[in-house]
Amino acid sequence: MDENISNTSPLLPLRASCYEADSICGPLTFKSIFNLKNLFVLLGPLLCTVICVFVKLDGPSPSTSRNMLGVLAWVFAWWLTEAVPMPITSMSPLFLFPVFGIAAADDVAHSYMDDVISLVLGSFILALAVEHYNIHRRLALNITLLFCGDPMNPQLLLLGICATTAFVSMWMHNVAAAVMMMPVATGILQRLPSGPGESPVVTKFCKAVVLGVIYSAAIGGMSTLTGTGVNLILVGMWKSYFPEANPISFNTWFYFGFPLALLLFFALWAILCLVYCPRGCGDTLSAYLDKAHLKRELDLLGPMAFAEKMVLAVFSALIVLWMTRSITDDIPGWGAFFNDRAGDGTVSVMMATLLFIIPNKKQEGEKLMDWNKCKKLPWNIVLLLGAGFAIAEGVRTSGLADELSKSLDFLKETPYLAIAPSICIISGVLTEFTSNNATTTLLVPLLIQIAQNINVHPLLLMIPGAIGAQFAFLLPTGTPSNIVGFTTGHIDIVDMLKTGFPLKIAGTLALSVLMPTLGALVFVKN
Repeated sequence: MDENISNTSPLLPLRASCYEADSICGPLTFKSIFNLKNLFVLLGPLLCTVICVFVKLDGPSPSTSRNMLGVLAWVFAWWLTEAVPMPITSMSPLFLFPVFGIAAADDVAHSYMDDVISLVLGSFILALAVEHYNIHRRLALNITLLFCGDPMNPQLLLLGICATTAFVSMWMHNVAAAVMMMPVATGILQRLPSGPGESPVVTKFCKAVVLGVIYSAAIGGMSTLTGTGVNLILVGMWKSYFPEANPISFNTWFYFGFPLALLLFFALWAILCLVYCPRGCGDTLSAYLDKAHLKRELDLLGPMAFAEKMVLAVFSALIVLWMTRSITDDIPGWGAFFNDRAGDGTVSVMMATLLFIIPNKKQEGEKLMDWNKCKKLPWNIVLLLGAGFAIAEGVRTSGLADELSKSLDFLKETPYLAIAPSICIISGVLTEFTSNNATTTLLVPLLIQIAQNINVHPLLLMIPGAIGAQFAFLLPTGTPSNIVGFTTGHIDIVDMLKTGFPLKIAGTLALSVLMPTLGALVFVKN
């Protein structure tokens, strides 16, 4: 027995320890220990300690509020510096909240799995199916063919590319939409000449297409709950702070989000056409880009297979179910059959489950989806949403929201019609330097408290704060979608500023007009 064991190979490869072979691992040095990344790791606990020791807060539970502020500084320090991977930082409330006496472990864990998270998981699985069967590429080519024009019209082609991206982004996360659509857009641009002798007209059109994709993905995501994590965080906070109020359903948000997104979309198209696609540029571009190229790309995909049709049918059915769960007070929708126990996450997971049941008719016994295809699920976004919900709940229950809201007391003296643009500007500035989700998580709880102090419906402040956080149009680091476009090499920061600044102004103006009018009609009645 002992001899057999001694002859077997080790379960793990053996290597010399660092103490025995400094030549392999290298000796520990001062620089290897006290590097910038390790200092950033220490920054979070250090900020938390300083706040817990020296900061004094008022309120019914000052120690809990102070501890929550310390934990908030810890988590945001790690998020901003990325000293610890973002998904791991997103899980830190699971141990920080119980340790600092903010909430019980079970209460914190509940924030990481509720109906909103279910909605995200189901939507991501469906998005992976769309990507796996190349449905997004087929859709993009068909719509672009429709808008190309004959003879070639650059403005119409740009409209088609942007409209396709915005439509795709409505039904999946805007970052995923940008990642999926950018290869389609750059594939079209590859037909254009490049190099030292490249025409300025070609250069400008390439910039317009790339900027159109990244900004259309952001704008399309605003129109639906599933388009961006910010909308989901907002819905989760509304549900957490006001459990007795009517929840924000998919179609309720759509009634407001879609008109807003439509205004922003046409503003974006107008800006891109004015700056990058002047009249007469079609003569230069038509020599390289025409319908024949797009038709060849589409022909390479072949006819739609059974699997593609079924995925498209499941996705279409999900959209219909989302839109009809709760229609109006007079027409309650199918949710009434289940006493409103079913949510948007219910049907999202149900339809995603069908993908693992319906055969794809390619190989016997093979389904439309299997778990191996789901390995690309963006768990980092799921965990980030959970952390956002946990932090929002902690800020509320600890009393920290009451204390921090005092810093925005100047809004109490602001006329109501000026509050929405003020909040949108504050949120829009913050989001250029922090993530959209982080800005929303930090700002919305404060806006809830302010709304209660000035006797305004909370959503009339929460929504401008959340939507303003999505106006990250100026810097490449503002959102991952911007980075996707920046890495193509077609655009630089000046291009983003030239397009993003007027787009940000247009978004603020549109929100300022729609929030007290359409927003009051949709949400206050809700």
